[in-house]
Amino acid sequence: MGQVMFVVWRESVEALLVVGILYAWLKNGDAGARRGLPYLWGGVALGVLAAVALGAALVGFTEVLSGDAQDYFQTAMVLVACVLIVQMVLWMKQHGRTLKREMEHSLEASARDAKWWGVTALVALAIAREGSETVIFLYGLGFGQSGHVDVSQYLAVAIGLALAFLTFYVLQLGGKVFSWRHFFRVTEIMLLLLGAGLFQTGVDKLIDKEILPTLIDQVWNASALLDDSSTFGSLVATLTGYRAHPALMNVIAFAAYWGVVWLLVRRANGRAAAIGKRRAA
Repeated sequence: MGQVMFVVWRESVEALLVVGILYAWLKNGDAGARRGLPYLWGGVALGVLAAVALGAALVGFTEVLSGDAQDYFQTAMVLVACVLIVQMVLWMKQHGRTLKREMEHSLEASARDAKWWGVTALVALAIAREGSETVIFLYGLGFGQSGHVDVSQYLAVAIGLALAFLTFYVLQLGGKVFSWRHFFRVTEIMLLLLGAGLFQTGVDKLIDKEILPTLIDQVWNASALLDDSSTFGSLVATLTGYRAHPALMNVIAFAAYWGVVWLLVRRANGRAAAIGKRRAA
C-alpha cells in the first residue's frame, strides 16, 4: 500500500506542476490568454481518460492471459516500469530547470496565433505521459495483476492523490526549506531506489522461470538484521531492491543497475549544465 501511495503521490505532483504552470500563465494573463482556460481543462480531461483507458486495458489483458504467458507479461511490465522510472528521472534532470520557461514560450506562441488546441494537446500529452507511467509503475508493483483491485489499493490511490494536492499547495507557498528543487532532488533518489526494487523483482521472476541462473543460490543471509519476508522488510525490499539472502545473480544485477544509473545521471547532469551555460551566454 505504501508503494502505491508513493507512486501516485509523486507522479500526481509532476502532473499538477505542469497544469499549475499553464493555469497560472493563462489565469493571470489578459482577456485573450484567459480564453485558453477551457482548452486547458479539456486537455486535462483527455489526459486522464487516456491513462484510465491504459489501466483498464492492462487489467483486461491480464484476465485474457494465463500460465506462463501471464508471468512473462508481468515480468516485462516490471522491467518496463523500471526503465521508465530511470528515464523520467533523467528527463527531469535535463529539463526541470527550463520546464517553466519552455511551457510559457509555447503558450505565448499559442496565444499569439490563437491556436488554443495546442494548449489542449500539450496538457493532454503531459497528463497522459504521467498517467500512463503511473499505471505501468502500479502494475509493476502488483496493482491489478490478479485481474481485480483490492479496496486497500483504491484507498492508497486516493491518499496519494490527496497528498499530491496538499504537496502542490505547500510548494506553491514557496519557502527556503520546502522548495520544488528540494522536493525533486529527494524524490528522484526515492524513485531510483524504487527502480532498483522493480529491477530486482524482474530478476527474481526471470530466475524463477530459469531464464537467468542463480550462479550461487545464497551469497549471504542478513535475515537476522532485516528479514525481507516481514512487513517492514518487505516494504524496504520493494522500495530499494534489498534482499536478505540474495543469489549471486541478484547481487550482480543490483550492482549493474546502480552502475548504469550512475553513468546516465552523470551524463544527464553534464548536459543540463551545458544547456545552462549556453542559455547564460
